[in-house]
Amino acid sequence: MTSGAARVLRQLQERGETLAVAESLTGGLVAAELTSVPGASRTFRGSVTAYATPLKRDVLGVDGALLAERGAVDPSVAQSMAAGVRRVLGADWGISTTGVAGPEPQDGKPVGTVFIAVSGPGDVRKVTELRLNGGRADIRKESVRSLLELLSGELGENARAQDTEQNGEN
Repeated sequence: MTSGAARVLRQLQERGETLAVAESLTGGLVAAELTSVPGASRTFRGSVTAYATPLKRDVLGVDGALLAERGAVDPSVAQSMAAGVRRVLGADWGISTTGVAGPEPQDGKPVGTVFIAVSGPGDVRKVTELRLNGGRADIRKESVRSLLELLSGELGENARAQDTEQNGEN
């Protein structure tokens, strides 16, 4: 899986931008994947593993009413986590994971329901819902891979948009 992490870190370094991670169901796996790449410290600021729901509110600034109404496994919660970690850790980009790795459903959501999110410069906000199969380890591993792929895609899209603006095109 290191290739996805290496690609993201290379893209960030080329742009001179930084990254912060907020994790729930992945429990630090995204941060571990990123820090397995030599030189990650040039762009990776750090992470918050907000496994307990109150930490999403108290540390990352997710709206308590939103958490009470919808639970932690929700696209708006994922987006708030990404924006919150970006703000709290002072990074250009924030990414997040929240979901149900199993073995039991949570917040009325079945095992394998995962939301991943990206928050970045220029009001970039993207949330993707994943419906994953397999055991707990498989769900967590695929969540990491999917999140790094989502961020890489957003970094690529954002770079193309900047190039277009700089060339005077609309």
